[in-house]
Amino acid sequence: MRAALWLMGLFAMAVALALFAGNNQSSITWFWSPYRVDMSLNLAIVLLFLSFALVYAALRALAALVQMPHQARRWRMQQKERAMNQSLLEALSHLQAGRFVRARKAALTTLSTALSLREGGAALPYGERLSATAHLIAADASHALQDTPLRDRHWQKALDTLPIPGNTQDDEIREGAQMRAARWALDDRDAAESMRRLGELPLGAARRTIALRIKLKAARLAGDTHIALDTARLLAKHRAFSPAASASVVRGLLLASIRDARDTSSLQQFWLSLDEDERAMPEVAIPATERLIELGGEAQQARTWLLPVWEHLLGHPSPRTEAHLPKLVQVLQSCLSKLDGAWLARIEAASNAHPREPRLQYLAGMACVQRELWGKAQQLLTRAAPLLQDPLLRTRAWQRLALMAEHRGDMEASAIAWKLAAQAMVVLPENPAREA
Repeated sequence: MRAALWLMGLFAMAVALALFAGNNQSSITWFWSPYRVDMSLNLAIVLLFLSFALVYAALRALAALVQMPHQARRWRMQQKERAMNQSLLEALSHLQAGRFVRARKAALTTLSTALSLREGGAALPYGERLSATAHLIAADASHALQDTPLRDRHWQKALDTLPIPGNTQDDEIREGAQMRAARWALDDRDAAESMRRLGELPLGAARRTIALRIKLKAARLAGDTHIALDTARLLAKHRAFSPAASASVVRGLLLASIRDARDTSSLQQFWLSLDEDERAMPEVAIPATERLIELGGEAQQARTWLLPVWEHLLGHPSPRTEAHLPKLVQVLQSCLSKLDGAWLARIEAASNAHPREPRLQYLAGMACVQRELWGKAQQLLTRAAPLLQDPLLRTRAWQRLALMAEHRGDMEASAIAWKLAAQAMVVLPENPAREA
C-alpha cells in the first residue's frame, strides 16, 4: 500500500512538472558587462540544480579526503577489537576442550590486544569486563596446570580491573570470581578457605545452586555434617539433583550425623531437628534407634522413634518392607524391655495379619516373653524358629525355647533346643543366658 501511494505521488509530481515546464514561456537575462545572456527559465532552473549538485559533491569529496586518516585509524582499531574478541572466544573454547596451555595463551593475547587498544586511545564500553573475563580464563587454565602463583595473580588482577562495585554486570563477574576461588580451594582440599570465599558472597549469590554445591562439598570435606545437611536440604528444595539423588545425599548425611552423635542428648536434639518425612524414613529411623540403644537410651523412647516406621512398613506392604523388616525386627527386639500393652497389641496384630512371616511371629514371641506370657511365647517361638532364615534370629529363638524348657524342668526339650541353637548359630551372642 505504501509503495502504491509513493507511485501515485511521483506520478502527480511528474504531471505538475510537465505542465509547468511545457507551457512556461518565461526567460531570464543575465548581465555581465559588457555581456548579456538570455535563457529560458527552465534552463536556468536546471543549471542551478546542477551547480548545487556539483558543489555538494565537491564538499563531500573534500570531507572524505580530510576524514581518511581518521577512518583508517578507526578501521585499525576495529580490526584489533575483532582480533581481541576472537582471541577471547578461542580461549573459552580451548578451556572447555581441556587445552589449558592454549587457553592461557589466547587469554594473554586478548589482554595484550586490549592494552594496545587502551594505549591507542580507543574507549571500549566493555573493556574492563572483557579484561576481567580474560584474567579469569587465564586463572582457570593456570589452576588446571597446577600453577598456583600465576592463578592467584590473574585472579587478583581480574578483581582490580573492575571498577567500583555498583554495576550489575561487574558485580556478577566479581561473584563469579569468588565462586571460582572457592572451587579452587575445594580442589586444593582446603575446606576452610573455600567456606571463607563463599562467606564473602552476597546473600543472593550465596544461595545460588552452584554456590550451594560448592558449599556442600566443602562442608563434607571439613566434616561439618550439620552445615552439609542444611545445604543438601536446600539443594533438594531447589531441585538441584534428581529426587533419587537428593534422597540419597540427604540420607547419607543423616546417617553420618547419627554416627557422629556421642551421647543421647545430642542424638535427641538431632532427632528433633528432623521433619516428619525424614523421621518416617526406615533408612534413618532404624539406625537412629539402634544408635540410641547403643548409647544407653530408654527403650520406651526407642520404640517411639520406631513407631512411624512400623506403621508405614506394615500398613503399606511393599518391596521396601522385605528389605527393612529384618533390621526393624532386630532393633525392636533390643528395646522390648518394659513393653507396654499398646506395643504388645501392635506386634500381635501384625503377627496375626501376616501369619506366614516368621520374623513377626518371632518378635511377637519375644514380646510375650517380656510380658511373661510363657505359653503364648512358646507357641509363637516354636512355630517361628524352624522358618527363620536369619541365623542370628533363629539361634536366639532356639536359645529362648531352651531357657523356657529349663525353667519348666523339661531337660529333654531343653537339650534338643540347645542342640538346634548350636546348629543354627553363625554369630555367637555376647552372653545368651544373661541376655535371656
